[in-house]
Amino acid sequence: MPLEYTASVSGSAPEVSVCVPIYNEEDNVALLHKEIVSALEPMKRSFELVFVDDGSSDRSVARLAEIAQSDPRLVVVRFQRNFGQTAAMMAGIDHARGRYLVTMDGDLQNDPLDIPMMLSKLDEGYDLVVGYRINRQDKFLTRKLPSKIANWLIGKVTGIPIRDNGCSLKVYRAEVIKRVPLYSDMHRFIPAMTTQMGARVAEVGVRHHARRFGVSKYGLSRVFKVLLDLISIKTLQIFTRRPLARFSGAAALSAAMALFAALTMGGPDLVVETAVVGLLVTLAVFLLFLGLVTGAIFQQREP
Repeated sequence: MPLEYTASVSGSAPEVSVCVPIYNEEDNVALLHKEIVSALEPMKRSFELVFVDDGSSDRSVARLAEIAQSDPRLVVVRFQRNFGQTAAMMAGIDHARGRYLVTMDGDLQNDPLDIPMMLSKLDEGYDLVVGYRINRQDKFLTRKLPSKIANWLIGKVTGIPIRDNGCSLKVYRAEVIKRVPLYSDMHRFIPAMTTQMGARVAEVGVRHHARRFGVSKYGLSRVFKVLLDLISIKTLQIFTRRPLARFSGAAALSAAMALFAALTMGGPDLVVETAVVGLLVTLAVFLLFLGLVTGAIFQQREP
């Protein structure tokens, strides 16, 4: 369980919550806090900051605890070990109390000055506003090129052509994002997942700065994770649309294979053949009941 440090979480819920995953960013957190506060205070909207330390091994937690003592709007959630950006982002979303949620990176590459503009865009009737980085300040071969390929592939597979799925600077309505289950590296697929729920999504260009302190936590190794998560997302897209019909179709296929196997039985391996038929029949029954349960769950979740 994460440990929570905060000066105060009492009183009425704020209008805006800013959720920031932190991992070994001791030189960035104080400046990041200052920049977010400076960007949000002129809006005259109540807000809180939820910083989630993802098992940092440096002094990030100590720095955050010091800031929280002087700013009651800061909530610090700490993981005992590193769980990854998606888990940290989900913890921030779970702890957030605001009507509107903002997610952003903790490395000062996202610009908090873009948040008021994105909130204004959300007020036009959208459920999610996605930032895409203009003049991205990253290395081309290791960051920008893989990102371009990934964004193209994600758009083709999901049918949701978002220009910059990897940009963490996003603004959501709380009732939408809190219904989205996040795991693995699924934070990149939030637009596709929310669109499946009927969310209205807008894209806006945002500023991007070169990293000033610390080192990047991402490399080419994340490409394999993105591909696996893309398969998961596509599977979810297929089976969340009329789940009973989808699973019933798979059950019928399994039953047909069982029938074919039963009709062709009679060889020397009768025991094996009987076991195969039994497994196919069991699979067909399982898929049918899975469709019934999944359909009931999604029916209950519909507004």
